Amino acid sequence: MSEKSPPPLRELFMGFLSVGMFGFGGVLPWTRRMIVEKRQWLSAGEFTDMLALCQFLPGPNVINLSGALGYRWYGWAGAITCFTGLMFAPMVIIIGLGMLYARIGGNPSVQHAFAGLSAAASAMVIATALKIAAPLLKRPYALVIVAITFVAAAILRVPLLYVVLTCAPLSILLLDRMEK
Repeated sequence: MSEKSPPPLRELFMGFLSVGMFGFGGVLPWTRRMIVEKRQWLSAGEFTDMLALCQFLPGPNVINLSGALGYRWYGWAGAITCFTGLMFAPMVIIIGLGMLYARIGGNPSVQHAFAGLSAAASAMVIATALKIAAPLLKRPYALVIVAITFVAAAILRVPLLYVVLTCAPLSILLLDRMEK
C-alpha cells in the first residue's frame, strides 16, 4: 500500500464529484484516471487490487471502490464522502434527462444518438480494461486466470457466481504458490 498521507475529505469529495459529472455512463475510465493518473492516490497496481476486491463484492464496482477508498483513509466519514461526491451529479442529471426523454424519446434522431453513445461507451470500457490489466503482465499466471475467466464468462456463458466461486480461489492459490 502507498505510504502517502491521505488527501483531505474535501479533495476526495471533489475528485469523486468530478468523476460523477464527467464520467456519466462510463465512470470506471474516469475513476481510474482520476485516482491513478491525475491525483496519484493509488498506484496502478493498488487500483487494480482494490478494484478486484470491489468487483467481488455485490453492487456497482465504482460505488464499491469509492466507499472502499474513502473508508481506507477516514472510515465511514470517508466512505460516505466519496459515495456522495460520486452520486450527487448523476442523480441530478438523470432526473433532468429522464424528464427530457419523456418528452422527446420517441424521436428517431434521439434514438440514433443513443446508438452512437453506446458504441463510444463500449470503446471506453475496452480501453479501461486494457489499462487495468497492464499490472497483470508482470504476473504471467494472472493472465492464465484472465483467460480462464474470460472463456468461462464470455464464451461458455457460465453464470458469474460459478465463475467467481471457481476462479477466485484458483487465483488465490496460484498467487500463494507463485509468489513464495
